[in-house]
Amino acid sequence: VAIIGLLVFFEDLFDRTTNFRLLELADLGNELLREMLNQAAGSYQHALTVGMLAENAAEEVGARALLARVGAYYHDIGKLERPEYFAENQNYMEQSKHGNLKPSLSAAILKAHVKEGVERARARRLPAVIVDIIREHHGTSVMQYFYCQALETEADGAVNRDDYQYPGPKPQTREAAIVMLADSVEAATRTMKNPTPLNIEELVKKIVTG
Repeated sequence: VAIIGLLVFFEDLFDRTTNFRLLELADLGNELLREMLNQAAGSYQHALTVGMLAENAAEEVGARALLARVGAYYHDIGKLERPEYFAENQNYMEQSKHGNLKPSLSAAILKAHVKEGVERARARRLPAVIVDIIREHHGTSVMQYFYCQALETEADGAVNRDDYQYPGPKPQTREAAIVMLADSVEAATRTMKNPTPLNIEELVKKIVTG
């Protein structure tokens, strides 16, 4: 009883996150995840699926499966600021919020969810390993859709590639890298028009290789 009561103190003192803390965060009934369910239901379902993928992948390579799952649950909490700008939260009958925006503004809104997620995680005193996964889950990837859109609508010299690139850093741990890949795979396969096992396998290989 004494050890469990002192765990939080020792975790902070030695900058370590135990499985006890991760299991507490994995509880889908906790306040932050309930906020996601109520305010960004699509992002919530996306996070659960990414968590399942990440956990299974981490087990295969001997990484911390529980950390990968919990990191995936929280990787998109920054979307709580503007959930309506993310495709998974839009009804298929709705027009995209990005329809009347310049590509650079759309990219800025999407990019901001990483910074806002880190700030929200720190405010809720989430462990540093979870904060790192939030910060790194897009690495330094480029938002190709909006970048290509900008190249088509503006003069090449007026388009700054950095405006469409996530600030990073790239994943620094196996768990963060797995969450990044699982996030990309889930988002890509969700929009497939013909999701056969073979097509899914080819798409996953393409994403991982990229």
